[in-house]
Amino acid sequence: MHTATDLNALVRDILTSRVYEVAKETPLDPAPLLSARLENIVLLKREDLQPTFSFKVRGAYNRMARLSDGERARGVVAASAGNHAQGVALAAARLGVRATIVMPRTTPEIKVDAVRALGAEVSLVGDQYAEAQRHAEQIAQESGRVFVHPFDDPLVIAGQGTVGLELLEDAPEVETVLVATGGGGLVSGVAAAIGGRVQVVAVEPELSTAVHTGLAAGHSVPVSPASIADGLSAPFAGELALATLREQRATSVLVGEEAIEDAFRWLYERAKLACEPAAATALAPLLTGQVEPRKVGVVVSGGNVSAQIASGILTRR
Repeated sequence: MHTATDLNALVRDILTSRVYEVAKETPLDPAPLLSARLENIVLLKREDLQPTFSFKVRGAYNRMARLSDGERARGVVAASAGNHAQGVALAAARLGVRATIVMPRTTPEIKVDAVRALGAEVSLVGDQYAEAQRHAEQIAQESGRVFVHPFDDPLVIAGQGTVGLELLEDAPEVETVLVATGGGGLVSGVAAAIGGRVQVVAVEPELSTAVHTGLAAGHSVPVSPASIADGLSAPFAGELALATLREQRATSVLVGEEAIEDAFRWLYERAKLACEPAAATALAPLLTGQVEPRKVGVVVSGGNVSAQIASGILTRR
């Protein structure tokens, strides 16, 4: 169980995070059309505007900036379906660290190309994230490289938690924050940073329920992700993430594939925002009425979407 002392340490790591050596403080944009429809304030936290077009660079850099000299010399390895990979690759380039990223063969080409463009070595293994992670962990064990976990690492969680600090600083009146969730790193970081003052809601696809299932069971449970929101395709939730969410009294909600696509279209057509399905997932429960429309902050977690996926969603009704 995650103790209060552990939570205090996590908060300290958030407050002393080194993310701004590479990441930027992103804007909190008003959503006037949706605010008028819901008769309340809706604000969009634009993590799609990060250098890698995703919040993931925060956690990856915060973890890698704390590597020892010996660890830097050996290099790092990571497994990712895309956004964490780009975060690790950018952090490695800035820190002068060799990085190998293991990605599932099913990863969209736009994400694979982006990782290679940042200078990391890419290895395509398996059809699911779990297979890629096993291979990355094997490389780490055999080579001595540091495995940079995408969500189950306190320094990664702390880096992601800076999203919450920025949001609350820019809009202290916010009462609820909606965060799309895969393995739980971002939502638990946000919860650690602001969960005592704001209701944090983990939003997941009905077809990718690692956090929802883990919270219900009281521990991490393997799941089989199958959602169009591929950025949320974690095969399990992190134990530290789950413990933090429980301690900070975060809640969770599940949304269907149709609701995710509706949210994607709404953001594209009404907010003129081209995000990825994983990011649109955070908005979905507001559009479906599953979350009370109080003063709401919605974390738009990333914008790495291929033209093929975007056009498919936009033409479906």
